Amino acid sequence: MSMPDPADPNPPLTPDPVSGAKSTSTGLPSNVAAALACIPLIGGIIFYVLEKHDQFVRFYAMQSIIFGGVWVVFTIIWNVLFGVLAHIPAIGWVFALVLWLIWAVWSIGAVIIWIIAMIKAFSGVRWDIPYIGPIARNQLDGTTSV
Repeated sequence: MSMPDPADPNPPLTPDPVSGAKSTSTGLPSNVAAALACIPLIGGIIFYVLEKHDQFVRFYAMQSIIFGGVWVVFTIIWNVLFGVLAHIPAIGWVFALVLWLIWAVWSIGAVIIWIIAMIKAFSGVRWDIPYIGPIARNQLDGTTSV
């Protein structure tokens, strides 16, 4: 049995003796790193940059980056629409109410998806967020078809 080369920039992933989980290039078990990578946008960016070998962690990081990006874009669009439509005299309150309901449904749904993704990642299960998961997988695989 050969010893790993300490100068090797791509050392093989080794199982954690306690949990049996592979440790990542961040030193965390794969499932813990993937769960932390699920933190929308920031967690994804951090773990996508730091993790070079574990495709499980990189998948959840890419999915988090896309999900966080969608979250930010939705927030910007919602703020612009609310700022314009809610100030229309006489009917602005109707637009404001509808936009607040859309915001509430979106926010609750996004948090539920985020929690499910973190639980699945921590459990070691690769779970695709609807619509976003296949895009993340294509980005990692280098393919362009969705």
